[in-house]
Amino acid sequence: MTKAQTYQIAALERKSLQDALAQASKVAEARIGFALSGLEGDLPKAMLYAVTGGKALRAFLALETARLHGINPVAAVGAAAAIECVHAYSLAHDDLPCMDDDALRRGQPSVHKKWDEATAVLAGDALQALAFELLVQAECAPRAKLTLLMSLSNAAGVRGMVGGQAMDIAAESAEAALDLDQIMELQAAKTGALISWSALVGPRMAEAEREPLSIYGSCLGQAFQIADDVLDATGDAATVGKAVGKDAAAGKATFVSLLGLDGAKSRANALVEEACDALSPYGEDAETLKEAAQFVIARTH
Repeated sequence: MTKAQTYQIAALERKSLQDALAQASKVAEARIGFALSGLEGDLPKAMLYAVTGGKALRAFLALETARLHGINPVAAVGAAAAIECVHAYSLAHDDLPCMDDDALRRGQPSVHKKWDEATAVLAGDALQALAFELLVQAECAPRAKLTLLMSLSNAAGVRGMVGGQAMDIAAESAEAALDLDQIMELQAAKTGALISWSALVGPRMAEAEREPLSIYGSCLGQAFQIADDVLDATGDAATVGKAVGKDAAAGKATFVSLLGLDGAKSRANALVEEACDALSPYGEDAETLKEAAQFVIARTH
């Protein structure tokens, strides 16, 4: 069976957003499942459980920006699966009692509730390692592949997501609440770094100009977090798929607490407009990415 048959991706066809998200989820989960095939026990089961059922926004961005640069998305499946592994690992660890202590994720029991805390820790560890194994399999020039690997290590580590998570934990016990600039710095690392990395997969693989998608990814990451803050303040757990109201209960500074609900929504809208404007060099080919920016702030979960 060829890769094209395995992942069922039409090489350069632009799909509707919902079709593209569904396709990204399908191919990323299939690629991860293939990498774990033949393994037995709770650990690989927990790994697959952790990556299943999400929006696959990051995988979509990797595949769509590859398509935008004339790269057959099949060549970018390794990158799409890798970023979903990193994202899933972060959620499995984030839900642990020592972190955010969440019993629900995507409307289902968190990994540590489905199994136990040790399995959740190990599943996250293994997913992080698997991400770099999968990324090595992205089909691009050696220099481009090294750039992908180095940039993901930065986006996922102390300079990115993990560093942002550490800032968030420190803020919970700080004497003074964070101000808006500090919240923006924290969330650019904790949430934005992986989204920005995903949006730059295409130009990095093609060794092309990055600035338009760098702006797009940065704006998208911040808008995504604002939408999360709004959902935490206004959503219900059944729809959102996880506990809500935790930020206010913990007295955490968020975009909503600092800007107000209307102010936060207005800022998110402005960021989406800026993200879409940044895509102007790509013309009509970037319509699905523009739809994704609108989706980020319109979503209910």
